[in-house]
Amino acid sequence: MEAPPRLQRGQLQCKNLHEFLRGLSPPVLDRLYGHPATCLAVFRELPGLAQAGVMRMLFVEQPLPQAAVALWVKKEHSKEEAASREVLLALRLWHPHTLPGGLPGVALHPAFRHNLRVALLGGGAAWWDAGSQLGPDKHARAVPALDKYAEERWEVILHFMVGSPSAAVSQDLAQLLVQAGLMKSEGGEAPCITSAGFQFLLLDTPAQLWYFVLQYLRGAEARGMDLVEILAFLFQLSFSTLGKDYSVEGMSESLLTFLQHLREFGLVFQRKRKSRRFYPTRLAIALASGTSGTPPDPDTRGFVLVETNYRIYAYTDSELQIALIALFSELLYRFPNLVVAQVTRDSVQAAIANGITADQIIHFLRTRAHPIMAKQTPVLPPTITDQIRLWELERDRLRFSEGVLYNQFLSQVDFEVLRDHARALGVLVFENPGRRLMVVTPGGHPDVKRFWKRQKHSA
Repeated sequence: MEAPPRLQRGQLQCKNLHEFLRGLSPPVLDRLYGHPATCLAVFRELPGLAQAGVMRMLFVEQPLPQAAVALWVKKEHSKEEAASREVLLALRLWHPHTLPGGLPGVALHPAFRHNLRVALLGGGAAWWDAGSQLGPDKHARAVPALDKYAEERWEVILHFMVGSPSAAVSQDLAQLLVQAGLMKSEGGEAPCITSAGFQFLLLDTPAQLWYFVLQYLRGAEARGMDLVEILAFLFQLSFSTLGKDYSVEGMSESLLTFLQHLREFGLVFQRKRKSRRFYPTRLAIALASGTSGTPPDPDTRGFVLVETNYRIYAYTDSELQIALIALFSELLYRFPNLVVAQVTRDSVQAAIANGITADQIIHFLRTRAHPIMAKQTPVLPPTITDQIRLWELERDRLRFSEGVLYNQFLSQVDFEVLRDHARALGVLVFENPGRRLMVVTPGGHPDVKRFWKRQKHSA
């Protein structure tokens, strides 16, 4: 055992669209650029300088010299030009070429160039089969109803994550939450939230959706789904019209399964599973643009007051926010628009045992501070923040490591020789020179053992 510095827990990584696409293989990217909607979605998320580079090459069929392309940007903006060039090459939008005479050149991806032209100028096959072919919808949904439906469906998932007994999701969705690391399930018990899951709840809704869909896409091929097909469908959704219905005719079985999952996420509305039409919601239309992952603005959503006696007063009737507060505190009283809770050592350490960190608890309280409290400096009483961190340190004082013990050295010199060798290899875990004891890692044990045998033989 050893006393380590304060343990650092990983931060939730929320990639944007381009970071995700860069991780795809070249064949998948080449197939992805075979649809105008995908090309337009990728183009609109490019940096401004990269967009200008694409537009200048959109109607040029032959490769251009790299030296000529570099002249499009002034020298004082060389850093921005280099960053844009790196993005275009990583997404395979620019292809390196060797021109006659050995000069380096670049050309726009042929399929991307063709389909972006179609997206910008018109022509080509229709992206959607409009639901109007099915006739008027007797159960048509207005935009406010779609917004309410999307919010309710997404909140069911968040309620399930915080353990609300009234929230139930499908087995596929529960498994996806576990695979994404947002929840954990041990020994057949009901899933419970993890540290990454708590960070996930601190993001705004678009960031949550994008992160969640990325986790879904990573496991799509393992489910027997075509990644390119469902990505193209997502990009088509982002260009659909809010409040308009679309037909499911012509969709593959893989897409119909994906549509049902989107329905559970709140990205599309479908009255029945077998219904022949669906309505994209506002969440789906905004999805492909990615997000910055900015937490809620405390001035507009603040509702929490924290006192130096460890009392929390939350002016909210949101079941989700109340459940979040209950993750790290003990609820004392509940009124129609007010909840009173107490932050205690046991409640904080129970939260930490589930993977939630002290910094996450403090961040939650700070970002949801009441507007009056948010004007103070610091926002939260230092006695509260310091004590929460101290309670975390109580659990992090000791760390257990596996190791192999070396003892019973005949002389101090023998001990120091072997200890110095283990330290040089970076496998020394613990030493006690007074008692001639040392512990090395299991992985480093064979090397240390061989060295010690050679030392004994040479002696």
